[in-house]
Parts: sequence; C-alpha cells; structure tokens
Amino acid sequence: IDVVMISNLLIMVIIGGYETFVSRMHLENHPDQPEWLSHVNASVLKVKLATAIIGISSIHLLKTFINAANYTEQVLMWQTIIHVVFLLSAMAIAMTDKLMQPPAGRSH
Repeated sequence: IDVVMISNLLIMVIIGGYETFVSRMHLENHPDQPEWLSHVNASVLKVKLATAIIGISSIHLLKTFINAANYTEQVLMWQTIIHVVFLLSAMAIAMTDKLMQPPAGRSH
C-alpha cells in the first residue's frame, strides 16, 4: 500500500506541477485525463500532497502499533508525535488556503 500511495503521490506532483507551473497539457475531453487535473492549482496540490503524506504516515504508524512489542516506548511516542505534526501541518495548510481565497460571489 505504501508503494502505491507513493507512486500516486509522485504522479500527482509531477503532472500537477507541470500543468500548474510549466504548461497546459490540453487533455480536455480525453478519456485518460485525471479527474482532479481540471481544477488543479498550487493550493490544491499542497493539500493533496499533505493528505498523501498523512496517509503514508498513518499506514507506517499502524504497522508500528501492530508490532508494538518490537519497539521501545520512546520510538512509539516519537512516531505518534511526528504523525500528529503532519496532521496539524496539513490542517494549517488547508486553513491558510481557505482564508486566502475570496468568499464566493465576491471578486476583487
């Protein structure tokens, strides 16, 4: 599962980054166009990246908890703290993006 999630993350970052920062790919109405590509921008890409990192961290933390007898209490604590930091960071990124967007119906 980790490998698939990391592969999807890489594809999303490569294609989304190219589409956002380099050039449009002109895949409109193409059957292979990813659904998320039509509304991708730097903010969406950041949130998707953070969400994918949280998913990977969750799987790793679950694996650690399943084999908790093989780890020290300090290792379990630090992995949990790191995971919580990822969660808080993703929430901060999402909140910042939400605050930076103008309210619906009003344009500047």
